[in-house]
Amino acid sequence: MTRQRNSKRAERRAERLALPLLQMAFGVVRNEQRPYDFLAPEQIQKIHDASLHILENVGVDFLDDEVLAIWANAGAKVDFAAKHVWIDRGLLLETIATAPPSFTWRARNPAHDVLIGGNSLAFGPNGGMVYAQDLVNGRRPGTFNDYQNFVRLSQMAPQLHFAAWEQVSPQDIPVNTRHLHRLLAGFTLADKAVMEAAHGRVITTDCLKMAEIVFGPLEGDPVIGDVINVNSPLRFDERMLGGLLTYARAGQVTFITPFILAGAMSPVTMAAALAQQNAEALAGIALTQLVRPGAPVIYGGFTTNVDLKSGSPAFGTPEGAWALLVGGQLARFYNLPFRGSGSLTNAQSPDAQASYETMWNLWPAVLAHTNLLMHAVGWLEGGLTASFEKFIIDLENLAMFRHFLAGFAVDDATLALDMIAEVGAGGHHFGTAHTQAQFESAFYQSSLADRQGYENWVQSGGMDTAVRAQKIWQAMLKQYEPPPLDPAIAEALRDFVARRERELVGQNLYD
Repeated sequence: MTRQRNSKRAERRAERLALPLLQMAFGVVRNEQRPYDFLAPEQIQKIHDASLHILENVGVDFLDDEVLAIWANAGAKVDFAAKHVWIDRGLLLETIATAPPSFTWRARNPAHDVLIGGNSLAFGPNGGMVYAQDLVNGRRPGTFNDYQNFVRLSQMAPQLHFAAWEQVSPQDIPVNTRHLHRLLAGFTLADKAVMEAAHGRVITTDCLKMAEIVFGPLEGDPVIGDVINVNSPLRFDERMLGGLLTYARAGQVTFITPFILAGAMSPVTMAAALAQQNAEALAGIALTQLVRPGAPVIYGGFTTNVDLKSGSPAFGTPEGAWALLVGGQLARFYNLPFRGSGSLTNAQSPDAQASYETMWNLWPAVLAHTNLLMHAVGWLEGGLTASFEKFIIDLENLAMFRHFLAGFAVDDATLALDMIAEVGAGGHHFGTAHTQAQFESAFYQSSLADRQGYENWVQSGGMDTAVRAQKIWQAMLKQYEPPPLDPAIAEALRDFVARRERELVGQNLYD
């Protein structure tokens, strides 16, 4: 039996080596190039001033009585009946100054810890999708099996720094206990850093208790976190505020992220949309610091334009690229880490539209020195669908960005003047010692691209990119092995989930 297991492991290792995507080592991605400042300093200052005007004169809804009391105690003007707060610029700027410019996000496996901030770039998976899609089963409501498979793929992919987010909604599990099963899968099927829903006080408290089972007392560097979406325009709802308070008090991560569609949730001009985004993000960031000075928090941006013909969000647009570039610039202005998004598209399938719209998000996000790039893989249909094939296509792009950002050496060895002289005019370098010595490592090796001539491509099956991606994710799942976990911790997690399922029967946690 032991020989059979060892033989199967050897086979999986051999198969893994056949996929260049899996040969890339996990590690911190650094962007040592200067960030691209899209706006001039005086333009950034004008947006900053407009944002402070909004907070002082228009104000923000905070639909939670505890939060209103926190603002009032801090000295803000509060209308408790209207649940509305006006924030003085002095109070705001003094408060956000305590937010850390960078921090380490701990993973279950310390080798997978993630640095957030500075020149580092961390990639997170798709999140929040309702449907799953693949070439075999088509588009269907997401299931827990789909969710687990996305976690397995995320664990295996060295390009991703996080393995568990809300990649797809497991609709075969009751709404009020989905967070328990998602996080259980995140801790047992993966050992990378995890994210889980900041949806109110109860769900977030459950997540903290599960994290304590794995990590012990939550002291020091954070181990869990999630998005706090602003209900734009200018409103934080009770559910998001409950999550913000609970995570921030525990020293865990929140990414304050307005979702602004210019022309719908803000005026149609991008300057106004970005001023409003900035006001909303700063208000949420300040609140985290009132709750716990020094709590890790990320300035989030999710601003794009609306399609004025259909009313739908438009992704992969020049306007969305502007918002990413300027969002990163604003985050640097306040010395805060920046969260952007990567694989956004309105396409319904992993086709050419999906690819070019995704690149209109990825390139500006990288140029903007985004520190946490969410939805980096798998997004389709405006965020409704998580695609297994697009997951792989997007992984290929992330791998190429990692290779690109690593740069290349310029020295005597790489200039290879002796080889240029040896071959001379009219020759070729295929057979030189210099080429032969670096044959396997000289260039980025694609797992996905097909560079055969047309006739050979037809003879080998004529597969397009989506079909090749399908074969890769299926091969990856066959090779998956769960990372080791102390059996006592695994049992404690399962016991906690079973107990909370019994306790939450019939409760609606989303009221």
